[in-house]
Amino acid sequence: MENPSQSAHLPLLGRIFSFQAMLAGVLLILAVLTVRSRFDDPDLWWNLKTGEVIWTTHAIPVTDLFSYTTNHHAWIPHEWLAQIVIYGAYKLGGFTGLELLLCALTAILLWAGYLLCTLYSGNSKVGFVGALILWMFATVGLSIRAQLIGYILFVLELLLIHLGRTRSTRWFWGLPVLFAVWINCHASFILGLLVGVVLLAASFVKFEAGAMLPAQWEPRCRRALAFSLLLSCAALFVNPVGIEQILYPVDTLLHMPLLVGNVAEYAPLNMTEARGIALLGILLVSFLLLAMRRSTLYWEELILLAIGTWMAVSHMRMLFVFGILSAPVLSRQLATQWDAYDEAGDRPGLNAAFLLLALVVAYFGFPDRANLEQQVEDGSPVKALEFVRAHHLAGPMLNDHVYGGYLLWAAPEYSVFIDGRTDVFEWTGVLREFGEWATLQTDPNLLLDKYKVNFCILTRESPMIRVLPLLPNWKLVYEDSNSAVMERVAR
Repeated sequence: MENPSQSAHLPLLGRIFSFQAMLAGVLLILAVLTVRSRFDDPDLWWNLKTGEVIWTTHAIPVTDLFSYTTNHHAWIPHEWLAQIVIYGAYKLGGFTGLELLLCALTAILLWAGYLLCTLYSGNSKVGFVGALILWMFATVGLSIRAQLIGYILFVLELLLIHLGRTRSTRWFWGLPVLFAVWINCHASFILGLLVGVVLLAASFVKFEAGAMLPAQWEPRCRRALAFSLLLSCAALFVNPVGIEQILYPVDTLLHMPLLVGNVAEYAPLNMTEARGIALLGILLVSFLLLAMRRSTLYWEELILLAIGTWMAVSHMRMLFVFGILSAPVLSRQLATQWDAYDEAGDRPGLNAAFLLLALVVAYFGFPDRANLEQQVEDGSPVKALEFVRAHHLAGPMLNDHVYGGYLLWAAPEYSVFIDGRTDVFEWTGVLREFGEWATLQTDPNLLLDKYKVNFCILTRESPMIRVLPLLPNWKLVYEDSNSAVMERVAR
């Protein structure tokens, strides 16, 4: 006879060790293996340093504290909350803590995407495909940066809106709280607000054309979403700067042409590279299903696909956004092409074994501290800084743009010339000056003399490491595989 207590526990065990849980284990492995070699991002360091300042001083800086070229210019701390999280991970576990944070955030992003695609499509198998689509495009920006937290919040926004629309309007009331957090984590909150407004506006569309269908919204859901979006707009003012922080992302796009035009991740998408081809493939499959009447497309989905495509084609970094917007849409379209998950055929024992295997793979795939330190040494001027300190070189220092973040973190005794906070350097004209100097558009001595530079830490790719030794008062005093040090000498 079956043991009653054992039978009572079987459904719970079945839910814990379900097919969906097994797929979540696959996504965990994917997250760890994807980011294990992505530790040393140039923007990590100034985010980490800002987090340390806030943590230790209990104050959010609103002026530049790290460079000598901006004269303490006003600065908008639009990522301060995410920076506290980043520094908190470092304080708890050093480099290992930071890598754990990166793995955890990547896994949360993929799990949230999987949940969104599963709920939106009604098919957990296709939902997993949606999570893989999100992962593929997210690889353009998976690193220890505030934007990763921002995009997790973006997925959560889409989840809240879907649940509010299909389950209970009470889910909509999570949006104001989400935006109050989002405004202080990353400027992508403005994208979330745009998507919310688009979905609300599309809910009024009643036009139908073939397989293009109007959105299915009940009036009460529409009213609840409208009110929650109004509250979300009010929640944006819960920030340390006020209206300037809300307008920051718009100002970046409209009034910072050097940042948008010269930073690599803002460059237009190369349609012949892998992600460009994948983007075209996603759109082709979606519209083939539509043309063959194998699926439908709602007007709101078409608008979101258009927004995501335009943003990704315009700026490579926005492939992340395209992945988030396209994954649930294609998942829903594919849902009828693949048999849904059959709970009766589930095998909890096999799922539990695979989950254990996933944890083992994730554990052994996680990089150790020596690996993380090597990544830093390979991408940052670690040895060059050791030389500078050993030989007591005196500032002011000029550094390459990509080295600024590491130097302001690792060598706070030297104020940096420039770093990854490109906004404040564009506002003050330093970015333009440095760009003209680095590309030999001006006499190199003009900038060096203006700021009384005594030594430079440059990448091996910089043209200036070949130009400066030709000048009568500069010489190469150190170089390694990725960096070089130039020192001003007596005439």
